[in-house]
Amino acid sequence: MKILVGYKRVVDYNVRIQVKPDGSGVITDGVKLSANPFDDIALEEALRIRDKGLATEVVVVTMGPADCQAHIRNGLAMGANRAIHVVTDAAIQPLTAARAFLKLIEKEQPGLVLMGKQAIDDDANQTGQMLATLWGRPQATFAGAIAIDGGKAQVTREVDAGLEILDIDLPAVVTVDLRLNEPRFIKLPDIMKAKSKPLETLAFADLGVESADFLETTHYAPPAKRSKGIMVKDVAELVAALKNKGLV
Repeated sequence: MKILVGYKRVVDYNVRIQVKPDGSGVITDGVKLSANPFDDIALEEALRIRDKGLATEVVVVTMGPADCQAHIRNGLAMGANRAIHVVTDAAIQPLTAARAFLKLIEKEQPGLVLMGKQAIDDDANQTGQMLATLWGRPQATFAGAIAIDGGKAQVTREVDAGLEILDIDLPAVVTVDLRLNEPRFIKLPDIMKAKSKPLETLAFADLGVESADFLETTHYAPPAKRSKGIMVKDVAELVAALKNKGLV
């Protein structure tokens, strides 16, 4: 079985995001970029499934500009067998990304597609669900545990009421949550080995994907700064203060 893993590059989660002065976007010049944390977890799970002998190949897929090569090599250093880089300078929205992934699925014929439940740059939480619908295959989202048994997968997912267990037929799309695993630490020998692993590059235009980027962001703004707190003597003064602010 082959596993296809979505592996997006985003601004590192430790970076304090700053909005450009003209409000046209966020500042990325000189900012650390790294793998989406949820995607690292998806890749780790794919590697664990392969290491158990339940899969033969793990392929990471990245859609982004030409300078994503270092990011892709990071996925190969973690242990992926090979990588596919769909080169594009455009910011790809979820439905377009799902359509592009479908083209790659038709080519690669994976038995399982693993993705992070969302990317931390847009928090859309849409690509996996859209891909499963376009593909016409089962989906399981917010996975906290995955067990593969032949042509089926049992996925334990986190829901508001607790845990839900789904039995799905493969091939399928599974999006993973934070508590599924802890990604492995990449060692120097693995980084060196990654340099010789296959990395296929494709122009986004060559996929023949119809764009579905229907949303246009007109302005970015940072969150309003929090005002200083005030001390109140009793409940009556608290209620009066809230009324003055129009909160009650």
